[in-house]
Amino acid sequence: MNDFDEVIASDKAHVWHHLLQHKPLETNDPKIMVEGKGMRLWDATGKEHLDAVSGGVWTVNVGYGRESIADAVRDQLVKLNYFAQSAGSIPGAQFAERLIDKMPGMSRVYYVNSGSEANEKAFKMVRQIAHKHHGGKKHKILYRERDYHGATIATMSAGGQPERNAQYGPYTPGFVEVPHCLEYRAQVETEHYGEWAADQIEQVILREGPDTVGALCLEPVTAGGGVITPPVGYWQRVQEICRKYDILLHIDEVVCGVGRTGKWFGYQHFGIEPDFVTMAKGVASGYAAIACMVTTERVFEMFKDDASDPMNHFRDISTFGGCTAGPVAALENMRIIEDEALLDNTTAMGERVMANLQGLMDKHKVIGDIRGLGLFCGAELVQDRDSKEPVPEAQVQAVVADCMAQGVIIGATNRSLPGFNNTLCLSPALIATADDIDKITDAMDKALTKVFG
Repeated sequence: MNDFDEVIASDKAHVWHHLLQHKPLETNDPKIMVEGKGMRLWDATGKEHLDAVSGGVWTVNVGYGRESIADAVRDQLVKLNYFAQSAGSIPGAQFAERLIDKMPGMSRVYYVNSGSEANEKAFKMVRQIAHKHHGGKKHKILYRERDYHGATIATMSAGGQPERNAQYGPYTPGFVEVPHCLEYRAQVETEHYGEWAADQIEQVILREGPDTVGALCLEPVTAGGGVITPPVGYWQRVQEICRKYDILLHIDEVVCGVGRTGKWFGYQHFGIEPDFVTMAKGVASGYAAIACMVTTERVFEMFKDDASDPMNHFRDISTFGGCTAGPVAALENMRIIEDEALLDNTTAMGERVMANLQGLMDKHKVIGDIRGLGLFCGAELVQDRDSKEPVPEAQVQAVVADCMAQGVIIGATNRSLPGFNNTLCLSPALIATADDIDKITDAMDKALTKVFG
């Protein structure tokens, strides 16, 4: 198409966009993305953009325009597009095997269609386990301040971002918040902050009663809450606490999973052994809708220990968990990551991002802290490095807008914590080159200079 007037008119008249205030669209046109190749996007005006956020929300891990994924999906769809997951499929079985091979200690894959839904399934399993084995008492699910686990009412009940949750209550009972682990904004000064932060989880468990707590749900690296990498010693202590009180450990890998951090999964950097792992975005790089809830044989066995009881199994279904496009796209996505050594590239390019951000920090006093793991990085903007007072959100968005005007798409924390939507976010595709990284941070340099001087 060369004339997009009708498309734009249809969009303005009928599409309800995500994360967007629509009042400005009464006088301005929405941005319409038309084509993508590698890390580049072209919109309806013909403008080229370098995408530093992998589709806006950390999803297109292997880049745009992958014909081999499209071909694999097309071939599968004409053979069998769907049957409910009460039966199996060839790509469903094959991808489950490949995925479990990357996750030592895990054994079972439950297919769904979104990260929110994947987390809901884990929550439901925890609740059912509580009823089956603990008289319904061990039902509480702990979540962490600043973490995000989805947009349904139950996952928002486990959401540590007050602005994202605001106006959607009342929430589901039985979800309890634990403190964040952002060392840059440490609650106390201590030599071993990671262990101290984890110990605060134990304090919540003791306050609630260990016999009432069934699971702890955490992101390996907090995403939308500020790109928070865990402090040294944190995860090891978290594992100890969960084992001490027989609490199931649920790792939400919706953002970090399938290569984003330089390993297949973020938790694998820390030597921990989860009971549940959920994933979505990068599983098929957005070429098909697929998410997975992965668990251990120990958890799986709890749902088949009394076949004579009609209420004993996991009485759940996800309609689009039966789509075959998802697992077949995920198989090809995984092959690309392996064949092109994208995990190694992610580690190398992530180091370059952090080095470039350090250079920007040396130049721009407005950068108070930089954080990251693999190609998942952030820069927190402050008015003063001593007080750490966040810059106004409007200035953060002005930096993002100026980068967009330069043809580079970056992100920022959005509707997370009041007064703390002040972190610039980078998550370029795992195919990023050194030249791509330099162009991204060069654009940030120019934008920071324009906004802050």
